[in-house]
Amino acid sequence: MKNRSILILFPLVGVSIGAYAQSSIQGRLLTADHKGISNITLILNDSLKTRSKSNGQFSFDRLKPGQYILKTSHIGLRSSLDTLVLGANQTIQKDVILEVDHHQLEEAQVEGLRHVNEKELSTSLRVQTPILNLAQNVQVVNSDLLAKQQVFNLSDGLIRNVSGVSRLTHWNDMYVNIHMRGSQIQAFRNGMNVVTSFWSPLSEDMSVVERVEFVKGPAGFMMSSGDPAGIYNVVTKKPSGETKGEVNFSMGSFASYRTSLDLDGQLSKDKKLLYRLNIAGDTKGSFRPFEKNQRLVIAPVLSYQLDAGTKATFEYTYQRANMSDIGSAYVMSPFGYKSLDRHTTMSAEGLDPLHVNDHSTFITIEHELAPNWKLTGQGAYFTYNQTGASSWPSDILPDGKVIRKSDIWDAQSDMVLGQIFVNGQVKTGKVNHSILAGLDLGNKNYYADWNQSIVLDSLGGAFDPKAPVYSPDFGYQQFDRSQPLRSRALAGGGVMKTQYSSVYIQDELGFLDNTLCLTLAGRFTNMSVASWGGEPVVSKKVTPRVGLSYAIDQATSAYALYDQSFIPQNGLLFDGNTVKPITGDMMELGLKRDWFSGRLSTSVSAYQIIKNNEITSYGPKPEMSVEIGQKKVRGIEFDLKGEIFHGFTAVANYAYTDGKITKINDGVEGLFVGQRLDGADKHIANLWLDYTLLQGQLSGLSFRTGMTAYLDRSTAFYSAEFPERNIEDYVRFDAGLAYHKDKFSVTLNVMNLADRYLLAGGSYYADKANGGYFTAPVYSWQTEAPRNYRLSLGYRF
Repeated sequence: MKNRSILILFPLVGVSIGAYAQSSIQGRLLTADHKGISNITLILNDSLKTRSKSNGQFSFDRLKPGQYILKTSHIGLRSSLDTLVLGANQTIQKDVILEVDHHQLEEAQVEGLRHVNEKELSTSLRVQTPILNLAQNVQVVNSDLLAKQQVFNLSDGLIRNVSGVSRLTHWNDMYVNIHMRGSQIQAFRNGMNVVTSFWSPLSEDMSVVERVEFVKGPAGFMMSSGDPAGIYNVVTKKPSGETKGEVNFSMGSFASYRTSLDLDGQLSKDKKLLYRLNIAGDTKGSFRPFEKNQRLVIAPVLSYQLDAGTKATFEYTYQRANMSDIGSAYVMSPFGYKSLDRHTTMSAEGLDPLHVNDHSTFITIEHELAPNWKLTGQGAYFTYNQTGASSWPSDILPDGKVIRKSDIWDAQSDMVLGQIFVNGQVKTGKVNHSILAGLDLGNKNYYADWNQSIVLDSLGGAFDPKAPVYSPDFGYQQFDRSQPLRSRALAGGGVMKTQYSSVYIQDELGFLDNTLCLTLAGRFTNMSVASWGGEPVVSKKVTPRVGLSYAIDQATSAYALYDQSFIPQNGLLFDGNTVKPITGDMMELGLKRDWFSGRLSTSVSAYQIIKNNEITSYGPKPEMSVEIGQKKVRGIEFDLKGEIFHGFTAVANYAYTDGKITKINDGVEGLFVGQRLDGADKHIANLWLDYTLLQGQLSGLSFRTGMTAYLDRSTAFYSAEFPERNIEDYVRFDAGLAYHKDKFSVTLNVMNLADRYLLAGGSYYADKANGGYFTAPVYSWQTEAPRNYRLSLGYRF
């Protein structure tokens, strides 16, 4: 596999390297003393717009030959104006120097903080096509927006900024489990799949995050093994080349405190050796008794410019989490949702807490092979250690009393990941080719012991959640950890192993000066998956990708996409045929547009995902399997993000998702054609508004408000026959104030402004007589926090 993949790569690099270079204008935006200015708007011909990056760099790519006027127009800065003549296949390097004083630059940075819509993907997503012209729906949430909304953790409300995204709330903020387009999506970090089990990875602290990219639907340029719903990619902070820093202190409801430090600078006078260091620590309580959560994050990054075309980056992240036992957020009752006070917990003080130590290391080499040809190689090692327990009732009685228990949940995981890919440009006749080819390798192991339980209450001393006595009836006992975890995991079936190798090649063909682009791509994946201690399932699959995008004008594009993914599965079909992987085929149409010289971006898409080959228990012989038939998920998504006018930023989105079973095979029981699938709420809408005063004595004062709505919900459970078993709609309102002056900032946000009793998630379980867990049928839910606040103070230097 490795040798074949490498042989594929080298001819691609050798074909006409440098023969075609798309026309572009690149450079840096500098102060009079040649310091880079970040987050400032540059406009080309009054239509194309970009923002300078952290070191002042900017670029306009995929340009036609002709005359261009490059200007900056920013409140607080004197405008600049340059006329440039761009030839065919030419790259112009142009540094723009602005005459600014200290106060003008500070005011411009106030404006720059409202930068929430991104134009380019991170390099870790491999494709170099601008988001506007990419034949796929990709939404980016950057660190500026996260800071305004005081998102401290990936599970902390970030998903409100992307259409159609929800999450299972089963594990508090330890795991995220994000759902989109009807299914749980795969987690990536810096372009690498970091999932070792259903639960992983540990949710990232936002102090180390530069942006989070949501790729909707299958993404063959990243992976093809997994649910066709999509992926999210967490991009961590890297050195910028500037010397700067930021410190923040936050406090909030439920005894919450947090401090973070971000240092960015140079370690050598020649500016070849750069560093970035992020440190954060927080502690918080809860509106429920006994719950607590403590986090520590340390993330140093070093980059070294080996020569003019080669850079190496080393990155290490350590996350430590100490928290109450998982499951303390559960509320369960036979009498319906919200039949208990929202402060109710079934946990107890003194139970085993959960301790997590999470380490990750990345090494990345980027090498310019030739003009417009780049080779990137990346290796990563992850190791994760968890010791603790999870609460889950032993039984729930018809009178609502509970026999509580605590289950051990010790876990370890390790991942070794590698990838190498090449990007390049070549021209054949009048056709431009953007080439991407690469190889992905991975070896993942997960070991867990969840086979020990400690019952806390006797039948005569059952826990009454309406009159709680939290001390265990049987007292506190200890789990047996005398054997190594891996031995316990092997004995109890708590082992998951994944190995894969995959090669990918893509050609984006540009016609009519790249007005019309056709993407042709394919990926071959060889994957071995062993779950719950079972034998490995080997799948070999070729998945195609075809995309078409058309630039209606410089600010508008339309696209169509077909892509495919697969999921290995194990079983024995009753008819003797071989079990095939689940295949997910997605077709999508979309329209994207930039408004107001690029300050505002919108996108709308319609998609259909068809799943085939999924198996279930065969009715006459339950020990055997049968293919269900077919499932379909259809939806419409709309996203708006950016500045409506200077000082007024909006993030708005809406998604409609409809998943159903469309075919049923003979022998399938308990399912029917037209049955609605769980995995997504039918309607999800979000709105977030930010208005900042830019002039006068109150310049820098911001007013903010937001709304989130989940309607006709079914992320975890849905019943058409018994609608009372479905959780109710969720509507939440937030509001906030912020003030920025020179290097200081203060931010206040109030969440759940109306102080509603909100259900973050929930499900229904039948009684034991009908195949359920407990003596009584049970409604289970997790409650959102009542009205609460966060106050942050920041200083940049």
